[in-house]
Amino acid sequence: MRQSSTSADVQTNGGATVTGTAAANQAHNRSWGEQHPGTILMLLLGVLGVLAFVALMVGRYMIPPETVIAALLSSVFPIEETWAATATSAVVNVRIPRIIAGLLVGAGLAISGASFQGMFRNPLVSSQILGVASGAGFGAAIGILLSDSLVLVQILSFVFGLLAVGMAYGLSRVRSTTPILMLVLSGIVITSLFSALTSMVKYVADPMNKMPAIVFWLLGSLNHVSAPDLMILGPIIAVSIVGLLAVRWRINVLTMGDEEARALGVNTERLKVVIILLSTVITAAAVCMSGIIGWIGLVIPHMGRMLVGPDNRYLLPISVLLGGAFLIAVDTVARTAAPAEIPIGILTAVIGAPIFAVLLRRNNPGW
Repeated sequence: MRQSSTSADVQTNGGATVTGTAAANQAHNRSWGEQHPGTILMLLLGVLGVLAFVALMVGRYMIPPETVIAALLSSVFPIEETWAATATSAVVNVRIPRIIAGLLVGAGLAISGASFQGMFRNPLVSSQILGVASGAGFGAAIGILLSDSLVLVQILSFVFGLLAVGMAYGLSRVRSTTPILMLVLSGIVITSLFSALTSMVKYVADPMNKMPAIVFWLLGSLNHVSAPDLMILGPIIAVSIVGLLAVRWRINVLTMGDEEARALGVNTERLKVVIILLSTVITAAAVCMSGIIGWIGLVIPHMGRMLVGPDNRYLLPISVLLGGAFLIAVDTVARTAAPAEIPIGILTAVIGAPIFAVLLRRNNPGW
């Protein structure tokens, strides 16, 4: 009876066998956020709402909060406008699209980075590891060089982003399998290739007109986002985010290793393809909308682990909210901190690098 009781006290925790006492100690050592992920989720929703409302108020043209509310209501209900028409135009036609774009791009890059970190079992990878950003950047540079059409730039950016990841995935295939190390190395090769091609395009571009446009676009900005962009690219990003959220528990299994995941009945090759495809579509669409914005896919998942731990069932939804809130806040600073708008890619690097340095110095990074 004693042996039976002891055996019954053994549990499985993430593939490792531990006693009931050890499991209880692990549960006790979990942070408050890991024990209450729903509360963290609600708090982040509140923070996101506050940041979005602040973003509607501040800018070159400051708008009082009551005017913002009235302008929002007037766009839905027939209300007589007793305020300047400029305020309604600024809120409805300019700032709301930027906020929605910032939410989608930030959330998409963050969840892509978290998904890749889980799939690669490496906390140092990001959503751009397979070359999608460099490929999309090359496509955009070609579009700017050949034409002044923003539509052509976005189409070429999206196509070359997908092409770059397709090349990396094809290069990494070994005997009908896709080893993680080969994927990483292939991504490095493709990233270097398209970065060199982009440099070549900048070298031959007109230094007075085309060159500044290419450089500014590659630095990232939400300045040119419009309602048609959101109607086309927004659903693509949103559906792909939902797809990653739907497989987040399988990413937990994948972090145990391919052999263990296959033993539990998970088709690892198909799951990798799904994660790569959805993350690539998100990143390519985000680059089409805002240019190249770095650090979000690398830093935000680490911040999420500090709050709710490494469990992807909770980490991915938290990363969505953190990424959206972070980019909305950074975009607000970008368009208000200086007389001329600061490219978002510069600010995300300036803010993200110190944050990541602090995370590296922590004794318990939560991976």
